[in-house]
Amino acid sequence: MLHPIESRTNSPVAAAQLLERRPAVRPQPQPPGGTAGGAAGEDNPWHTGAACRRDEAGLFFAPSKEPTAARLSREEQAKQVCARCPVLLECREHALAQPEPYGVWGGLTAAERRVVLARRRRRDAELREAAGVATAGRRIAG
Repeated sequence: MLHPIESRTNSPVAAAQLLERRPAVRPQPQPPGGTAGGAAGEDNPWHTGAACRRDEAGLFFAPSKEPTAARLSREEQAKQVCARCPVLLECREHALAQPEPYGVWGGLTAAERRVVLARRRRRDAELREAAGVATAGRRIAG
């Protein structure tokens, strides 16, 4: 099944631009830093400096029924573009915050992003649990 944006664009940056134009259902993520050209913001969104704006857009999203070997090769090529991108971290955080279910964003495939998100959720749960134990210990000692 094709992602709705995939039918209109094959570039993560172009997809982000489309997402920014439509009414947001969720709050738009704030990039963690600026772009190579300065601070990100309304006049200078993070994706203006993205390397994928200059490369083959088809690298970043899978065509329908793509064979596994072709997908792995395409994803590796997309990751090489991402590796030299000045806004790699901003792109990755955008994809994790949305979360983007398709394509290579910030050097990670959709499956890799799911792993990162699961690890973050597990870490956050462990931190909440540890904070709860510490708080309960203070109440007992106090």
